[in-house]
Amino acid sequence: MTENYDYDVLYLGSGHAAFDGAGILTAAGKRVAFVEEDKIGGTCPNWGCNAKILLEYPVALARQIKDSNGILDGNGKIDWVKNQAHKRQILDDLPDILQNIFEGLGVTYLFGQGKFVDAHTIQINDQQVTADKIVIATGEHSHRLDIEGRELLHDSKDFLAMAQMPEEMVIIGGGYIAMESASMAVAAGAKVTVILHNDRPLSAFYEKFVKKLMADLEAQGVNFIVNANTQSVQETANGLLVKTDIGELKTEWVLDATGRVPNTQNIGLDEIGVAYSKHGIIVNDHLQTSVDNVYAAGDVVDKVVPKLTPTATFESQYLSQLFIGQTQEAIDYPAIATNLFTSPRIAQAGISVEKAQAEPDKYTVVEKDVMGDWYRQVDYEKAGEIALVYDQDHRLVGATEISERAEDIINSLLPAIELGYTPEQLARLVTIFPTIGYSAFGELG
Repeated sequence: MTENYDYDVLYLGSGHAAFDGAGILTAAGKRVAFVEEDKIGGTCPNWGCNAKILLEYPVALARQIKDSNGILDGNGKIDWVKNQAHKRQILDDLPDILQNIFEGLGVTYLFGQGKFVDAHTIQINDQQVTADKIVIATGEHSHRLDIEGRELLHDSKDFLAMAQMPEEMVIIGGGYIAMESASMAVAAGAKVTVILHNDRPLSAFYEKFVKKLMADLEAQGVNFIVNANTQSVQETANGLLVKTDIGELKTEWVLDATGRVPNTQNIGLDEIGVAYSKHGIIVNDHLQTSVDNVYAAGDVVDKVVPKLTPTATFESQYLSQLFIGQTQEAIDYPAIATNLFTSPRIAQAGISVEKAQAEPDKYTVVEKDVMGDWYRQVDYEKAGEIALVYDQDHRLVGATEISERAEDIINSLLPAIELGYTPEQLARLVTIFPTIGYSAFGELG
């Protein structure tokens, strides 16, 4: 890298797609800067993953209380106001903590919206800075339905900052955010209706398990309206009126959870010729854009692998290794585990059940009711299933589970999926008993 620029590497954004690799660069003596127009750390620490798990964790605790048949005293009622206060106590200082950490490593923060002037120059307010390599790590923002009354809709950021849980809520959408929000809201006492434009939410997950999740949420009180298109939201003397093409319903609060949109606008991509689609910035197998010295990482990238925080972390670290010469190879994504933070959860990694079923000459699918393992009932769980995908050498290549501990099971099995453990190697793993990890490997066979 040349000394003719202000920085060796400059990131547009300061989230995981930026900061998880920055330490590698500064340790190698590189001059690094983050351009940030909002909160340091981006979506995940401030109004995404961290906020979600802090607000969702009491849902699992409440369910345990309710399912314990009186062994645990109490009704499991969630105090949303105290829940929010706990979240703020944990997260409010996080941007300052991150800033102190990375400034301590030598990273410079530049505050304001960054926009390309040319391939090596970024305009930030009335300042211009230059960099040899620029990484677009701007993430995504919530989609907003283009309907009458769109100003009355709320997004996931609003939901996770809600001071009071409304008595009634309508959620439009069928993805992660919609289902996780429904699970939290109904557990906190809201009357929840989810409007789906088809009858199949969570298309990335095993359909059989998704149907079981929907049935469970319905038993908790969530109402699903399927094959409906929301047409308008109107303010009335009695609250909000949501109109669809198959009917209308009154409510107090509406969450638009119809997806997320890459932050590709108003940052000068067209001016310098960076190619992008509606799904994000187009990159090659080195995360390089159509402009040689400009790269992209995180949710802003148009990619097939899941847009998750750990994916952004992996990409950020890969780019840092690329920039300091530790690798010249194309990015090689591992098996990426993903989890739906509902109650119950659905988690998965590796080859999907649907793919395995479509290629029976290559894969075998084994499905089990996991409640046959006594340990699964320690925390009062009532139901759970796992689907395991094996190749022709009986190596585990994929797994998905629905249960209250699904994420722990898939995390336990992930090394076997990624590293291709043989049955003989698996037999040498003597894990701690009794634990959920021991139960995870007990499902294999």
